[in-house]
Amino acid sequence: MIKRYKLENNRLVQTEDEQPLVWLLIDPTDDEKKWVVGNFSLDEHNLASAFDPEEPTRMELEPDHLELILKRPKNYSSADQFMFKVSSMGLFLFKDKLIIAISEDLNLFAGKYFKHVTGIKEVFLKLIYNSIFHFMEHLKVINMIADEIERKINSSMENKYLLNLFTLEKSLVYYLNAINANTYVMDRLKHNSEKMKLSPRSVEFLDDIIIENNQCSRQAEIYSNILAGLMDARASIVSNNLNVMMKNLNAVVIAVAIPSFFAGVGGMSELTTITHISDHRVAYPVFILAMCAVGLAIYWIIKRIERY
Repeated sequence: MIKRYKLENNRLVQTEDEQPLVWLLIDPTDDEKKWVVGNFSLDEHNLASAFDPEEPTRMELEPDHLELILKRPKNYSSADQFMFKVSSMGLFLFKDKLIIAISEDLNLFAGKYFKHVTGIKEVFLKLIYNSIFHFMEHLKVINMIADEIERKINSSMENKYLLNLFTLEKSLVYYLNAINANTYVMDRLKHNSEKMKLSPRSVEFLDDIIIENNQCSRQAEIYSNILAGLMDARASIVSNNLNVMMKNLNAVVIAVAIPSFFAGVGGMSELTTITHISDHRVAYPVFILAMCAVGLAIYWIIKRIERY
């Protein structure tokens, strides 16, 4: 699918113009890819890389345009089972237009950063910043999910929540790798700012982008280290919870076994002889209550011994 945008009142709005300011390619068909490559002289491999999440980030300066492959977080869905994935995005900057290639339909121009734009290069830089912003938002969500899972682990005796944490840890490793890869292309953009003829205001904004990306990388590294460092402790908590449950079950088994032993040896006949209760309507309830009392007493004694 191909969408077109123009600049109107310092905002990007969708249009049907033949020569728009921004071309947005959303998971295009093979025919659409061939049309874009043929009409804009794009590198076919770089265009295909924009839809491949495994492709490394890179920047290439062509005679009449710039080609940039960037990493951004993929939209999360419940089907991902706590796996936060990374996708690629292609930015192809010309003097008078910008071609954006992404694999999923996103509202790229939403938010306060696109309420006022003055030119194509500002749109280009704000898209890069928007990618960093989404990484930051996803890191906050991952941290909130990890905190919630940790609370459940405190009373858990299953490995389900541990596996969820392992998945989050894997997601953080992918995020950290993607953010650090973006650092490479941003440094190259900074180095080639004169060739791109960026204004002083745009260069200053690019410096802010690099700072934000470094902070994002540091935050992802901290979350990843904390999650990985405490994983053994959380596994020990689950194991300890299981041990406590087994101890309680053993106490219950013993508490049930001892009254059963006396009941098996003596039975109702001995109870009737001792208590002189001949009416079975009274004898049976008394017998049951006596066995329950013995069982509870034994269970209480076992738990008292455990404390010491």
